[in-house]
Parts: sequence; structure tokens; C-alpha cells
Amino acid sequence: MSGSGAGYAIVPGGYNGDVAVLRGPRLLSGVSDPRNLAAHRQRWSQPKAISADDLVTLTERVDLRGRGGAAFPFSRKLSTTQSSGRKRAVVLNASEGEPGSAKDSALLLTVPHLALDGAVMVARSLGVDVVHVVVPGERAALRPAIDAAIAERADDGIGFSVYETSGGFVGGQARAALELISGRENLPVTAWTPEAMNGLRGRPTLLSNAETYAQVAVLASIGPAQYARAGTPEEAGTTLLTVAGDGPGAVVVEVPLGIRLAEVLDHCGHDPNSTVLMGGYHGAWLPPDEVAARRVSRADLAAAGASLGAGVVLPVEPNACPVELTAAIVAYLAGQSARRCGPCRNGLPALADACAALAAGDGGRATVTRIEELCGLVKGRGACAHPDGTVRLVRSLLSAFGDEVAAHGRGGCQLRIGSVTR
Repeated sequence: MSGSGAGYAIVPGGYNGDVAVLRGPRLLSGVSDPRNLAAHRQRWSQPKAISADDLVTLTERVDLRGRGGAAFPFSRKLSTTQSSGRKRAVVLNASEGEPGSAKDSALLLTVPHLALDGAVMVARSLGVDVVHVVVPGERAALRPAIDAAIAERADDGIGFSVYETSGGFVGGQARAALELISGRENLPVTAWTPEAMNGLRGRPTLLSNAETYAQVAVLASIGPAQYARAGTPEEAGTTLLTVAGDGPGAVVVEVPLGIRLAEVLDHCGHDPNSTVLMGGYHGAWLPPDEVAARRVSRADLAAAGASLGAGVVLPVEPNACPVELTAAIVAYLAGQSARRCGPCRNGLPALADACAALAAGDGGRATVTRIEELCGLVKGRGACAHPDGTVRLVRSLLSAFGDEVAAHGRGGCQLRIGSVTR
């Protein structure tokens, strides 16, 4: 922790510098408090024991969704873990391999006990006595912070094991995290069943990120009626966003679901008329007119072909060229694969080359056709979702910026590369 102040904290949680964590209405209400357990308990009471059945009902009442990218219903994940076997496992995955995402790291650096409260509740409900915690190895401040928080919780009756990823984009993927815990290389492997049925060492495993567990703790503390006062009737609660997290001026902010995306940008000091890469490097482009029209909502973003993903909002400069930015990101993603299957070993480098050719104005319409063909060949064929996420990004470029893509196909562009970095 490098400092704090009224209503915010500065944490060394970003890949390219410090991140400002703003005080929020719930999860981030204690960012200016001391980090110890005693101060946490003044704000949040000791979690009560709750059965798995009752916790399923509680999270189902507000349709609590995971905050790690897929937005899967937490109640279904918990119910599946409970019913799939007696010897279960619980994993708190805060590895955040996504550049630009710092929300889980910020949560564990500022209010660690809230996420740990949720994980302890879930572990007790499932009859699990150890919570496995995965943190990013490239964020050096996080391991000592989580170790210090865990050391205060000897009375929980729940043990904790902490693991550091080897870094990289795919190191935070669910199966990669399970491989790490099992003592193998921190890379994803092919799996045909969800972790809730067959996860860590073959056990039914509830694996969620830090924010999801913190949301569980808040819900159990304030109850479903109070929880649903934030958000919309269809999507209750708040969510954490990392705004501009892969460059200067990074901010982690807590907002009610349903708030206008442009309002979030303005609140964080960015032009509300910006082009935005929504959801991170596996996300989708939103041009300014879509940014103005959209809300921070699963349903509303889906109507524009986008999603919250891991809660990453990347605004770019007004004169940034989305074609050049996409080419740079795809080149990065091609280099971050596990290289364990054909789509990653061969497909992503070929797609990166084609995107680079488009950005350079080489090949004309044939280059665009090649990109479309490669997207079709790569999607749905990888050992993990890394190829699919890369395809989502590229296809969103073709859809959202058809005129600029066509201009590059003709060898011209009036824009220069902008501020999205790697």
C-alpha cells in the first residue's frame, strides 16, 4: 500500500503503475479504513454459518452472477458443486491475468477480509476446511497483503493455501489456476466438464474470483431486499470496474448495475464521447454513439455485442485508430497463448499477421477476407477460451468500424495509434 486518503486509496495494483481505488457504496466502502480485521469487523459483522441449500436460495433470490467474465449464476455453480460429490474444494481466483484489470487485486489490497468472509462462508456451507487462494505473481504487493490478512483469521476454523501464478494472460484461466494448485505448469488444459463437477484433483470445485466472494459476503450481511436496492429490477447490486487500467490514470470504481457507461467515464475523468474497448482484450469495441447509448448492464451491453467481461473499460484517445490498436492487441494475445493446441500455436499468430497487414494497408479486401476466414477457423476449437476471446475482439472491430477497416483495406487511414498499451 503506497498511500491513502479520504474516499480513495492508491494501490500498486496495475501493470503499468498505481491504481486509484475510489470509495464505493458497498464493497469499497472501507477503502480508507485500516486494513486489519478489527477495523473490518466494525463495518462488517462476523459471517453467520449458513447451509449450502440456504446459500443457494439466498444468491438465487437476487440472481447473483459471477464477476469473473462469464457472469454465470452463482446459485447454479454452488448447487452443482454441492450435488456432485462429498469431497469438494473451494478456490478464490484473484489471478487477473487480463491487462487492464485490477479490481480483484485492488479489493484484496484495500478490503481483503470482505472477499475472505465470502470464501469462508462458502467453504463452511460445502464442508470444506481449506480455501485455495490464487494471486498474480506479477503484482508483488499482493502476496504479503493477503498473507497478513489470512494470519489474522486463525479463529475461522478454515485454513488457507496461497499460490502465485507464473504470470501471463492465460495464467488466470480457471483450469490454469487448478493446474497451478495441483503442482503442475500454470497453463490451461482441455476439460470437458465444468469445475463444479470435476475440478481440483477431480473434486467438485467452486472456483470464483475475489469480487464474487465479496458480493456473497455483502448479500449475506445486508439481505436480499437491501442488496436489490442498488442496480435494476433485472440486475441487482453493484459491480467493480477497472477504467483505463492498462495505462496512466487507472481507476477501480464500484457502480450500481444499470448506470450509464458515459457517466462512468465522466466520473473517472474521461471524455464520455470516447471510443471504448469494453470487457478488456477479449472484449468488444464500442464506438462513441454506442457508448452514449449503453448502460453497465449484461443485457444492455449484449444488445451491442459486448459484455462486462472482467469489468474492464478501456477508453482510447479521440484520434486513436481502432484497426492499429486491434492489431497490436492481437499480436500480444498471440504471444500469450499456452501453445498447447493448434488454434493457439498456428491460428492466433496467423490472425495477428493478417491484422498487422490490415493495419499497414497491405493486401486490400483480400486481407479482410483472410481475417474473416481465420476467425471462423479458430473459434470454438481451442483447449480454452483464449482463441474465442481473440476472435470476439477482431470481429467486433469488423462490425463496429467497417468504414475504417475499409479505408485500411484501400491502404489509407487518417488516424494514428492511440493509448491502449500492453
